[in-house]
Amino acid sequence: MHFEYIIDGGNFAKAGTASSLFKKVLKQLNVDPKLIKRTVVALYEAEVNIVAHAYNGVIRIDIDTERIYINLTDKGPGIPDIELAMQKGYSTATPEVREMGFGAGMGLSNIKANADKLKIQSEVGKGTTVEIEILLKG
Repeated sequence: MHFEYIIDGGNFAKAGTASSLFKKVLKQLNVDPKLIKRTVVALYEAEVNIVAHAYNGVIRIDIDTERIYINLTDKGPGIPDIELAMQKGYSTATPEVREMGFGAGMGLSNIKANADKLKIQSEVGKGTTVEIEILLKG
């Protein structure tokens, strides 16, 4: 099964919509609630990163009997130092984004904690691609 969601950068009113819609799909498929939680946390954090930092992005999700594969690609400023960005508490969010309750610097570390596999590629001035994999079987 394949799902695709278009994300508008800066549209905090819709932040979390894709992860909420996909959560409903996982429930309908009777996926283990623990796996649903891990998937939705990772997806939500990545989705909010697009909203907070990029101009726009696309979330593509493939699910089969073995895994949930999530690919998030955005057009934005990119991440100059991925290793630094992965540190808990590190944030490049604007003061406006922080005032809305986002940008605490926990997004990437929360994604990593909930994903079985995580790959991040970024080019400054172009954008970022995040690949998340959640295995459905032990």
